[in-house]
Amino acid sequence: MLTRIAVSSCLAVLGMAASVNAADLDDIIYAKELPVTQPVEIGTGWYLRGDLGYSVDTSGGATSYRVFNAGPPVSYGTGLFNGSSISSDWSGSLGFGYSFTDYLRSDLTLDYSTGTFGSGTGAGADCAGQCANVNGQDFEQYTVMANAYIDLGTYAGFTPYVGAGAGVSRVSWDPISSTQSGEDDWRFTYALMGGLSYDISKNLKLDLGYKYSKVNSGTQFNFTTANVALGATGGQAEDDGIEKHEVRVGLRYALW
Repeated sequence: MLTRIAVSSCLAVLGMAASVNAADLDDIIYAKELPVTQPVEIGTGWYLRGDLGYSVDTSGGATSYRVFNAGPPVSYGTGLFNGSSISSDWSGSLGFGYSFTDYLRSDLTLDYSTGTFGSGTGAGADCAGQCANVNGQDFEQYTVMANAYIDLGTYAGFTPYVGAGAGVSRVSWDPISSTQSGEDDWRFTYALMGGLSYDISKNLKLDLGYKYSKVNSGTQFNFTTANVALGATGGQAEDDGIEKHEVRVGLRYALW
């Protein structure tokens, strides 16, 4: 009798244990391995920039001008300025760009600058009584330019670079007098750059550089209204193309 009771008790315990194990196995969920999601960076590399420039040398003002003779027959001669100069000082620039790699980036910029042209009286022997004398003719220049740069590696936060750009400039010359207007026109422009940037923080860089730019030549001022009434056509003087050597300082801020 005792043996039967002991055997029955063992079987009962074993049955309960089997039930518990079966319940535990039911709670286990078997699933295929899920793919690991990798984060994808979107929009990285975009930056904003702002620069101030100072021209240490500007050249390109008109050195001669056309002289109109109503005739008959109508004819044109050439007058020479007895000395001329052009000056420009501060400029400003805003733009946005994209860094393709750690070594290659590009941006689109809008530049603004002003300047002044002055000359002595034209040479009397050459100007047939129509000698020009420009005491001070101001101009404004707006330039839209696409630029590309090669960064030459970063060393202790400093990154040297070289670059080049091409675009167009709107050059607006003021009138010389109430009867003699200046000219506004669009001109091809190119530039060469070089400099050094410094990492102020992860997203902010200080940029110190040199920029050479050349704007194509164009009409600087027109004939007087009296000469136009007598049949004069075209502009009276052309500048030689505005050429600048600038020192520039600016900031570049990475958006992402």
